[in-house]
Amino acid sequence: MANKEQGTVTVEQIGSPLRRPKDQRATLVGLGLNKLHRRRTLKDTPEVRGMIRKVSHLVRVVDEA
Repeated sequence: MANKEQGTVTVEQIGSPLRRPKDQRATLVGLGLNKLHRRRTLKDTPEVRGMIRKVSHLVRVVDEA
């Protein structure tokens, strides 16, 4: 099929955005995170992976499916 379903990745915020550059805070908001220990399940795309890599010190990958 041409429309393959992509995997998902679940991330949890483990670090505070306080005293971080604006672009890192904006990346957390883009991932749907804004408070500690919040989890979001997102589509596993190169764009999302790049965002996770940018704030890897503030988030943790919980599950990859």
